[in-house]
Amino acid sequence: MTRRKAARAIPIQPLAAQPAKLTESAESAESAMASGASGFRAPPPLSLYVHIPWCVRKCPYCDFNSHALRGRLPEEEYIAALIADLETALPLVRGRRVVSIFFGGGTPSLLSAAGIDTLLTAFRARLPLACDAEITLEANPGAVEAGKFAAFRDAGVNRLSLGAQSFDPDHLQALGRIHDADRARHAAALAAAHFGNFNLDLMYGLPGQSVARALADLEQALAFAPSHLSCYQLAIEPNTAFAAAPPALPDHDRRADMQEAIEARLGEAGFIHYETSAFARPGRQCRHNCNYWTFGDYLGIGAGAHGKLTRPAGSAWEVRRQMRWKQPKRYLTGAVGGEPLQEEFSVDAGDLPFEFMMNALRLNEGFDAALFEARTALPLTVVESILRRAENEGLLVRDAGRIAPTQRGQRFLNRLLEMFLPPPRP
Repeated sequence: MTRRKAARAIPIQPLAAQPAKLTESAESAESAMASGASGFRAPPPLSLYVHIPWCVRKCPYCDFNSHALRGRLPEEEYIAALIADLETALPLVRGRRVVSIFFGGGTPSLLSAAGIDTLLTAFRARLPLACDAEITLEANPGAVEAGKFAAFRDAGVNRLSLGAQSFDPDHLQALGRIHDADRARHAAALAAAHFGNFNLDLMYGLPGQSVARALADLEQALAFAPSHLSCYQLAIEPNTAFAAAPPALPDHDRRADMQEAIEARLGEAGFIHYETSAFARPGRQCRHNCNYWTFGDYLGIGAGAHGKLTRPAGSAWEVRRQMRWKQPKRYLTGAVGGEPLQEEFSVDAGDLPFEFMMNALRLNEGFDAALFEARTALPLTVVESILRRAENEGLLVRDAGRIAPTQRGQRFLNRLLEMFLPPPRP
């Protein structure tokens, strides 16, 4: 039996040397922009990401910008910095409607409900918020209680994302989580009681895990009737505690078997596998993340937050990327002082095809072909030769105006995305 490559998360690791054929999209894109062959007709939908950088303890597998909390949580100071950060950014997004808000971390549930309420009130006072905006807050089972979940809901949060990761005590211990299995089940029950729309995060491919135990975790998650599940394979990321002392993980074939079993069980349970690691009940796809994956815009505020904004630049438009100061102390002083940015740059036209595809090809149903031009201001012809090659390799299919990865393309997503990489710059 041929084994399928186990999926893993992007980012893609750039190739050391790119073959000449991989330069085609970048050269075509630069030529199209220079000739004025296309242009943005309107900015894409706008989301707001709010980063809360503190955790009770840093997990050994985590490579996010999160910091173990030592001493008092500087909640009031951080809220003031977030509001000041947004004030500084307003000229870039003024008048644009926000379709979703996502509090990520770190552990956003460390903030008080009153603090979340203060932030949402400040956001509404400064930005037009869609009446049906999705407002998500990430929570850690080790940092919640019943009253807090109810208060988060009353403050305006309408979607909860709970980082359970596992319901197995051995696996939670191996992952270095601060909660045990009972706490995970208690938090999931609270999420179900207080939120009609909630996500559970699960990991698989864990140290000592079998296919049966991975499915047992999944069954426990399904018992709480979540509207959404995010199922991630554990990956050993650089600059983490696991990278310094890697645990023994199930072999490649066992991890692939887990992935196949999880996908099959969730399909039986009525979930749509709509993105590499995301499964949803019909109509419950995460709108905030879908905006990312369709190359929409997002303003990121908070320590280490990233953003992507499409905005006028003279007589034309440009796609700009931003990153806030990563260290919380540096961010606090910078944001209050009107200088929250650590880095900002305009995305070169030659990089746009890869950036678009790196997001949109994570969607299993793919994207409308017209979306490429709408989001990049480039004609689809700049990647036509690469699309044909991907089709010939069985990685991509084009049908009725849609472009989507095949089953093979989903399994070998890295290979598919590498085809769109721009050439290295001298």
